[in-house]
Amino acid sequence: MSAKAISEATGKDIINRNLSTNTAAAKCRYASVNENTKFADLVAENPWLKTELLVAKPDQLIKRRGKLGLIKVKTDINGATSWIQERLGKDQQIGKAVGKLKNFIIEPFVPHKQDEESYVCIYSHRHADTILFYHEGGVDIGDVDAKALKLDVPVGESISEDVIKAKLLTNVPPAKKSMVATFVHELYKMYVDLYFTYLEINPLVITDNTIYILDLAAKLDATADFVCRKMWGNVFYPPPFGRDAYPEEAYIADLDSKSGASLKLTILNKKGRIWTMVAGGGASVIYSDTICDLGGANELANYGEYSGAPSEQQTYEYAKTILSLMTQEKHPQGKVLIIGGGIANFTNVAATFKGIVTALTEFQSKILENNISIYVRRAGPNYQEGLRIIREVGQTLRIPMYVFGPETHMTAIVGMALGKRPIPKETEQEFATANFLLPGGQNSTKTGKTDLNGLGKSGSTSPEPKYAVKGDSSALDSIPLFSRSTKAIVWGMQTRAVQSMLDFDFVCRRSQPSVACIVYPFTGDHKLKFYWGHKEVLIPVYTKMADAMNKHKDADVMVNFASLRSAYDSTVETMNFPQIRTIAIIAEGIPENMTRKLILTANKKNVTIIGPATVGGLKPGCFKIGNTGGMMDNILHSKLYRPGNVAYVSRSGGMSNELNNIVSKATNGVYEGVAIGGDRYPGTNFMDHIMRYQRDPDIKMIVLLGEVGGIEEYDVCAALQDNRITKPLVAWCIGTCASMFTSEVQFGHAGSCANSDRETAVAKNAALRAAGANVPDTFDSLGEIIHDVYNKLVEDGTIVPQPEVPPPTVPMDYSWARELGLIRKPASFMTSICDERGQELLYAGMPISDVLKTNMGIGGVISLLWFQRALPAYVCKFFEMSLMVTADHGPAVSGAHNTIVCARAGKDLVSSLVSGLLTIGDRFGGALNGAAKQFSEAYDSGLHPMEFVNEMRKKGQLIMGIGHRVKSINNPDMRVKIIKDFVLENFPATPLLHYALEVEKITTSKKPNLILNVDGVIAVSFCDVLRHSGAFTREEAQEYIDMGSINSLFVLGRSIGFIGHYMDQKRLKQGLYRHPWDDISYVLPEQYN
Repeated sequence: MSAKAISEATGKDIINRNLSTNTAAAKCRYASVNENTKFADLVAENPWLKTELLVAKPDQLIKRRGKLGLIKVKTDINGATSWIQERLGKDQQIGKAVGKLKNFIIEPFVPHKQDEESYVCIYSHRHADTILFYHEGGVDIGDVDAKALKLDVPVGESISEDVIKAKLLTNVPPAKKSMVATFVHELYKMYVDLYFTYLEINPLVITDNTIYILDLAAKLDATADFVCRKMWGNVFYPPPFGRDAYPEEAYIADLDSKSGASLKLTILNKKGRIWTMVAGGGASVIYSDTICDLGGANELANYGEYSGAPSEQQTYEYAKTILSLMTQEKHPQGKVLIIGGGIANFTNVAATFKGIVTALTEFQSKILENNISIYVRRAGPNYQEGLRIIREVGQTLRIPMYVFGPETHMTAIVGMALGKRPIPKETEQEFATANFLLPGGQNSTKTGKTDLNGLGKSGSTSPEPKYAVKGDSSALDSIPLFSRSTKAIVWGMQTRAVQSMLDFDFVCRRSQPSVACIVYPFTGDHKLKFYWGHKEVLIPVYTKMADAMNKHKDADVMVNFASLRSAYDSTVETMNFPQIRTIAIIAEGIPENMTRKLILTANKKNVTIIGPATVGGLKPGCFKIGNTGGMMDNILHSKLYRPGNVAYVSRSGGMSNELNNIVSKATNGVYEGVAIGGDRYPGTNFMDHIMRYQRDPDIKMIVLLGEVGGIEEYDVCAALQDNRITKPLVAWCIGTCASMFTSEVQFGHAGSCANSDRETAVAKNAALRAAGANVPDTFDSLGEIIHDVYNKLVEDGTIVPQPEVPPPTVPMDYSWARELGLIRKPASFMTSICDERGQELLYAGMPISDVLKTNMGIGGVISLLWFQRALPAYVCKFFEMSLMVTADHGPAVSGAHNTIVCARAGKDLVSSLVSGLLTIGDRFGGALNGAAKQFSEAYDSGLHPMEFVNEMRKKGQLIMGIGHRVKSINNPDMRVKIIKDFVLENFPATPLLHYALEVEKITTSKKPNLILNVDGVIAVSFCDVLRHSGAFTREEAQEYIDMGSINSLFVLGRSIGFIGHYMDQKRLKQGLYRHPWDDISYVLPEQYN
């Protein structure tokens, strides 16, 4: 949603901080009160509360508070406190809505005369901002729309104080005109700069030298937060009166703000038995409509949607939130959960369903306890796998679950859930994702890589299929948006969408790909590889739009995938190039002021804008925008590879795919379809496209899918009545449920909210029916009425159906085939220690959250990643102690020395660290492996310690882990003592350590520095862990010794020290190291004579 109402306190705070000080407006003084307010503290913070007369009123988006008796005027702090406390937390009925009064505002009472009250309001619409001013104000103002003077300020223009005086202030006393004109001028400037969408002040008190803002109502364009955060501050958007704000709603809103997907949740009736979890903004409204149409309005618990390809984790969080709400209290009739949606364009249904399945599994017992039945209908990419997964989990968990795909009408499950229609036992799947793998209909060509700059006629050359219709299509009144030769430039690195466009081109038998190039400012110019049927082609990528335009003059469409923050600038830049006739803006959440400026510029330059907030549009057999139409299986199933005779226009991008499905079943197919976008101000409106359809003789009937909010559908009514539209029109406006809710609900699209009775879906459907459109009773029967109209056109010869021409096959991408499980291939790598693919990272099967919650420490992480199991706490502590004692041994040892020399040579951290690590071996640090092997083999062979020492002497081998350069029996190494004491005290058995200590007694009797050193004590203790901790079999223990894992502790520990030496040298700014001559013995051969 874009336009969101703010509280009066928030609005006055914004005005206080941002309205120009050049006006005569007094600062708004107020104190907010809620259930947690302590009045003593409130008075201490606002001393004026004790000394002035006050006004108290609720601050909860309640209109006409004065007429409702919800204002206490001219009282003191005691009276205001008493008045508020009598009402705080109490139920209040306002219209149909019943809610608790929870927030109040206290302000100073401003003494004034009745003739000093005025009214001012500013609101925005498509092409202008309107300022209303009336010289009278207050609760009895009456029909202000009819009374007030009006001034329209076109988008992008400003106004002068003289114009304000002349147009708005004719009834204001001359002495006050300049003061009021300055105020209105600065108020409007603030309105525009701070992205307000509505601002009403009534009354505005105008005394001889001061202006007071008394009552205020305002809305902000919430999508402009990234522009206005500094000026707005942290804004809280309260729910409409009659609906509580729930923490679950705030949680989902927070998820939504951090995601590129769309996640919405509104709780309507927490005790209701009908809950929904619907994919898609348009689909979510239609499901709510159908529930209300079938009598479920009073039991509908929530409205919400998830769309835009949410991740498995995001879908899990959303489903978990819904299920937690559903299972908080039981319903005597049990509850139903409707998991619905249209045919997705690009969302991987299986991936999202995995998140839902995880949540269902987590809540299984509560679902059964609350007698919850689940009804599922979904389609789109990988939907078969998604439906299989969720069907199986229903059987496994014994949850009553009924699962359907695109063979079932989208909202049929609502009737099943509400007991209004029978539940079929089996459903026949009409098509499968793998259909387009089947060979046939395609000329065999050699595979190879082709540069698009020289592609020529190397693509498919099959003739375009013809679908004859009655009438002459030789000339159109206007150039069509798309044709078989349309070329597009894509802004943004959207490789999946580009490949989808190329696959569509190929199956439509285009001679060349429709994507000319890609613009992506964040890399250098290069070329990307894509598939054109079986072949590979290269599509150029440019960092500068000017280069793309200059090198591809034939491109006349821009598909703009820029983010909401950069879509405006990139679209403005695009319109500087006259070759571009059509721009599709995909991003959702572009501020309305920016969109209105784009519309203004586009109208001046005769550019057609589709969007924002759209999936785009398509023209079967010719061209499609981005992900429109979904995967290839849906394109084939809906026969989008060739034109039919039905054109549609919709607000919802998600519902456009459902319309493709409905139209393909009910008629000979789609000729063109456009989703204009769900924002309040789409770049083009319904009439722009319907009149194109009217002029195109190949289009024989038109379908319109409108929705609640806005008045564009009334332009269609007028065109039907004055015969500008003569072709059969089937129309339906979604959102009929809105009038059944007791409080205002903002649906999934920013524009789908009725601001007057005229904007309701019910009123629009009635007006369209009266104007002559074919309007069904419900969305459920939309397909039937389309079929009836089509049959009449066939009967009278307007449409002549043609035999189907099989399309060429398009190979499936390898990655998608793997995703669907259609092929298998041996993996290049195997891993058994870590998995990052699921909802969270797993270490040896343990979620990373559990690793942190259980305080396993670095020793625990080592046990999981090195040994695939959680080892006992004493083992983890031993690992950590070993890391600490081996971390460093000064700068003189070879590893540290190498690291220091490398660092001083200006090398980076990794290079310096590696140079040190490469010195580790038998002579430095590598003694752990050798010691472990020698001591364990001697012990296992039954050699007495003396025999072991004698045997090593005979072999002339050193005993690894014995001996120290500095330390001795008389100057013990404290590191060894610490490790030894810990191991003897905590390990269950230490035979190898005891064996090594016996060896030490023998060696030190010969030479005092032949002690068990730190390498030796760690090595034998490590062996004791492997053999006697109970966590390993004897074979596993020996395997770890043989693979050299004992040395891992030294490598990891000493890396800490090497990094320290690197940072130390950089910190000390040490220069290049050169070894001194006097420390080198030059021993050269005698000079040759």
